[in-house]
Amino acid sequence: MPMSLLRSLTASPAFQEVVGAAGAWYLRLVWNTSRLILEPADIYDTVQMPVILAFWHGQHLMAPFVRRGPHHRAKALISRHRDGEINARAVQHLGVGVIRGSGAHNGEFYRKGGAVAFTEMLEALKEGYNIAITADVPKVPRVAGLGIVKLAQHSGRPIQPVAITTSHRIELNNWDRSAVNLPFSRISMVGGSSISVAPDADDKALEAARGQVESELNRVTVRAAELADKTGGAQP
Repeated sequence: MPMSLLRSLTASPAFQEVVGAAGAWYLRLVWNTSRLILEPADIYDTVQMPVILAFWHGQHLMAPFVRRGPHHRAKALISRHRDGEINARAVQHLGVGVIRGSGAHNGEFYRKGGAVAFTEMLEALKEGYNIAITADVPKVPRVAGLGIVKLAQHSGRPIQPVAITTSHRIELNNWDRSAVNLPFSRISMVGGSSISVAPDADDKALEAARGQVESELNRVTVRAAELADKTGGAQP
């Protein structure tokens, strides 16, 4: 198939809808055939919603299942890229709203819709929606950017680091170390310590919060893998 025809096909709304729906079906299959390990066990009773849910890029496929029923309203930040359109359709099939845009570290913040998305996320948090966002600097894995910290600063809502993984998974050798979660697994969901940012935080305080987000996401990512792989001692 010529590349131009392939690009036209993958950019068509019909193709994106079919692939997005199939992706949502597959993720439900993974979730419904897996046994959940939740840590801490009472996290849904202690978290003060709405919150900013932080994930690492490439480890976020199961993120829509953090939402527990229709009373947990949520929206996810998803890029405007063509691949993002498929992700957005899959997420919507799983009952999560979408805000389109992404951050950038190379001067393309406005072109990629970052400013508009930031405003939409602030408004959604005011309306009681939880916001799910990948914390990485774009194309720089496992390095938290300042965007999520500034969202916490301006919204007054805490950041809740979360990691989700499965015992059966395929880990890709790409920039974000993407994990493809597989059915019939142990699925571990680990929540970290919430991180608040003062409205008057200066540059030093913002950088400290950014480092805390990065450290806590790394910690829960390791812990989630331990639980899923049964290498972390006694299991729930």
